[in-house]
Amino acid sequence: MKPFSRDHAIPREKRTDKRPIPSWKLVLDQGAVAQSVLSHQHAGSGTEESPFVVAWLNNDFRDPMLLSMTRKIMITLIVSFATLVVALASSAYTGCMKELIEDLDVDKEVATLGLSLFVLGFALGPVFWAPLSEVVGRQYPFILSFGAMAVLLAGCAASPNIECLIVLRFFAGAFGSAPLTNAGGVISDMFPARQRALALSLFAAGPFMGPALGPIIGGFLGMSAGWRWVEGFLAALAGFSWLTMAVFVPETYAPILLRRRAQRLSQLTGKVYRARFDMGHRAGLGEILRKSLSRPWVLLFREPIVLLLSIYIALIYGALFMTFGAFPIVYQEGRGWNEGVGGLSFLGIMVGMILASIYTVYDNQRYLHVFDKHNGFAPPEARLPPVILASITIPAGLFWFAWTNSPSVHWMASIAACVPFGFGVILVYLGILSYLIDSYTIFAASVLAANSVMRSGFGAIFPLFTTYMYEGLGIHWASSIPAFLTLACVPFPIVLYKKGKLIRKRCKYAAQSEAYMQSLRESPNQESSSKD
Repeated sequence: MKPFSRDHAIPREKRTDKRPIPSWKLVLDQGAVAQSVLSHQHAGSGTEESPFVVAWLNNDFRDPMLLSMTRKIMITLIVSFATLVVALASSAYTGCMKELIEDLDVDKEVATLGLSLFVLGFALGPVFWAPLSEVVGRQYPFILSFGAMAVLLAGCAASPNIECLIVLRFFAGAFGSAPLTNAGGVISDMFPARQRALALSLFAAGPFMGPALGPIIGGFLGMSAGWRWVEGFLAALAGFSWLTMAVFVPETYAPILLRRRAQRLSQLTGKVYRARFDMGHRAGLGEILRKSLSRPWVLLFREPIVLLLSIYIALIYGALFMTFGAFPIVYQEGRGWNEGVGGLSFLGIMVGMILASIYTVYDNQRYLHVFDKHNGFAPPEARLPPVILASITIPAGLFWFAWTNSPSVHWMASIAACVPFGFGVILVYLGILSYLIDSYTIFAASVLAANSVMRSGFGAIFPLFTTYMYEGLGIHWASSIPAFLTLACVPFPIVLYKKGKLIRKRCKYAAQSEAYMQSLRESPNQESSSKD
């Protein structure tokens, strides 16, 4: 398969084709063709040696980039909600853990595995879902994964013992990780680079707003109805998300759509049609899986940029998941709050995340100015100013929380401290992922997979030692540990902002990506692609 990216212009045949097929059919039939497609004179002879080449027509009704803005926003909201549901399912479990421990008669450390293994599924799932989307597209993995996740969460609600519950939650996390990898792909399929930042900011809210919202819902529902109702509620929410995706979200991956069109045209005419992206070597699932399993590790350990930024974002993600164990100790054990009210302590983080999402709208104007100044090829370092700001607010918020979380200090002080932390989490996540994508354009999928594995790994491990750390060090020094770790990372974005261009030239894969982007600048009409 030829590499593929939609950031730059792909030649389209000059033919106008307004939407002649209803939207519901576009969802159900990936290969739907209109009369104008059938009658169009495609390049080629229609033989095996010289097949007809299928490309987008001008104003093609099936081109995801040309969907109406209303439909793009609707699809973005649906896939973003799916990521919110997955993240919610990870953390709502912690809100009802007290009832679960009493009902199943297990230790707190064993019960915590239900959270850690769910997040571990986040780390392992993308290794399968990301390459699968290259072979079968975005739509089918979404439907399969969320249907399975809903069933598995329903099974969690009926689990007779902790062993069954933990295993089911692990697989629920692995299946539920599909939106975490593919939802961003859907957004990239529909939005050009200039518009993508705002859409991605909406998508990014899901993986981080969910963990903050989950303990609130899980706390109140678990306290009033029991932990099984929490899992049942999550199953119903996943089922609703699955239904909306199945009904309203069409396939958006251009190579798959053109391949389906070529197959349909071949069936209807008896001639040989090939999608433009299949005219060269087409990688099979086995080859893609081999590449997806090896290249992320190569990039992670041979590219200093990838390693340092992955460690940074993983530490912040781990600190976020550490709060699931820390907040019950600080607010429920220390202040005597019940599970429901204790869950409200996460509102500080949530407020910070909302403020960060608003800030990205403001900061996007700065980025667009740089984007236009460089004729659509803004340097990756233009993504880093919000990360530099966040690198200061995160340790500041964590230190503030660490030394105001005593019962002798008003609760509002420590919860307010979580606002700059939540604010920084979103900005770091968006800024670093955007920087890595811009720096490793043709290897973006592998870079993001490596980042996801390390990030989710830290998220799975940190909750396991939180209780021991707080018992051994006390609430002040234990809360200071992630603050010191993130403080040590403050130079990372600053150095990259000042010296990033020189560092990228010394990194093999970053240099290859830069050379590729340079070729696009010199040949703006060249068909754009991505090797990954």
